Amino acid sequence: MSKRTRLTYSPEFRLEVAQEIVDKGRSVREVAESLELGKSTVDKWARQLKEERNGNLSSAMPMTPDQVKIRELERKIKRLEEDNTIPKKGFRSLDAGLAQRFALIRELSAYWGVERLCKAFEVNRSSYRYWVERHHELDPKRLKLISELKRWFGKSCGSAGQRTLQVLLADSGFKASRWLIRKLMKEKGLVSRQIPSHRYAKAEKEHLGIPNLLDRNFKPDAPNRVWTGDVTYVWTGSKWLYLAVVIDLFARRVVGWATSKSPDSELTKKALRMAYESRGKPKGLMFHSDQGCHYTSKTYRQLLWRFGIKQSLSRRGNCHDNAPTERFFRSFKTEWMPRSGYQSFAVGVEAINNYIIGYFNRYRPHQFNKGLSPQKAEAECFKTYNEVASFS
Repeated sequence: MSKRTRLTYSPEFRLEVAQEIVDKGRSVREVAESLELGKSTVDKWARQLKEERNGNLSSAMPMTPDQVKIRELERKIKRLEEDNTIPKKGFRSLDAGLAQRFALIRELSAYWGVERLCKAFEVNRSSYRYWVERHHELDPKRLKLISELKRWFGKSCGSAGQRTLQVLLADSGFKASRWLIRKLMKEKGLVSRQIPSHRYAKAEKEHLGIPNLLDRNFKPDAPNRVWTGDVTYVWTGSKWLYLAVVIDLFARRVVGWATSKSPDSELTKKALRMAYESRGKPKGLMFHSDQGCHYTSKTYRQLLWRFGIKQSLSRRGNCHDNAPTERFFRSFKTEWMPRSGYQSFAVGVEAINNYIIGYFNRYRPHQFNKGLSPQKAEAECFKTYNEVASFS
């Protein structure tokens, strides 16, 4: 009987597997079954990643880049210690950062004096003393704030900036100024994906048969009064994915959406049906969009008539007439979507659903809602309405 060969895995592979559990919240069983690995092995990697991020090194081979570098530095220092010499010239070739130098000085201070070590590593003694005192003075409140900041930044896929994070942290019970948030983001290397503003061209030509009834009145006094819609496209590896949305202007909530491989009327009708049914088939609605053929087609206008919805169209080529919907697409493409698109159509559909359901409607603060998410803004409206109705 031949001896069974023990499988070995690279640190990069073990790190990727552990991140699926620690960072993305997947279960050990799900990851193990999808990769055909043992559950105990996957669980061990996840626990090791948590330990290494906490600064604890185990006897196993490290997986995070920082711990790998530290292990390599420790081995080199150990060899130099055996030679009973201070590693000055050899250490320069390691290209270590200031924090790593301080850590090594602290390790070697058991064998040599701090002053001598600081000279050897070419650092100021006062800087090392400051690092040692700061290193031991851990602030639990600051650590919790940093942890919550990273959680919200990750949940937004790196799109949340200082203003958004300030609102999200306040919802979680953490009070922090924009100055402090900016400082922590810089300290932890968190860079928002927001892009600068852009100027668009203007046009004044209205549709001959359907006027611009909305006329940029983007502030309805209640939900289910004015909906807007538009279509955009997303690259998915080898073909385009087309996304149609319906937005309730009262709180900028996405109430209907659909995806397709063709930007036709069936796509926009599917999004409208979802909105109409999910919102309880409201009456007295106005629907506003651009002059695309998928909104001016006979079948789409018939569906609006069947639902009792009044139609309004933007002036041709004037995106400002449908600014809230355009702004939603801009937010999705700059906050959530990778710049190169998605790997496949299915991945793109899943990402769109996660953005709308899991982040935009539920959590993302909106300036129009005075920092509330669309879902919370609507809840506040219905709460106020019920309170007023109870007194009447």
